[in-house]
Amino acid sequence: MKKYIYDTKVGLWYELQGDYYIPRLKLPDEEQRPIGIWGQRHLWYLRQHSKALYTELQVTGKLNGYLADLNEQAEAMFFELVKQFAAREGVTEQLKAQDQML
Repeated sequence: MKKYIYDTKVGLWYELQGDYYIPRLKLPDEEQRPIGIWGQRHLWYLRQHSKALYTELQVTGKLNGYLADLNEQAEAMFFELVKQFAAREGVTEQLKAQDQML
């Protein structure tokens, strides 16, 4: 038996593993970007509650980019909320330098 065979009907290569031919599938290369805490939390959510979207993103090779973009958006939103909260409470750099506990 040949180690590799090509099926012209479906356009796939198969590799002999024991007595069976297994398709040689390769995921597309994905850009590796760091994923922060918000991306990790969303990854956990996808694995638990949205398995179809998680699988689709993983198979298409877009999971890392999706989570990295989401993390960047969440960080920007978080920092904007911190600025708004500090302005509403009257927290300034001078106040932080004088009385940190206040």
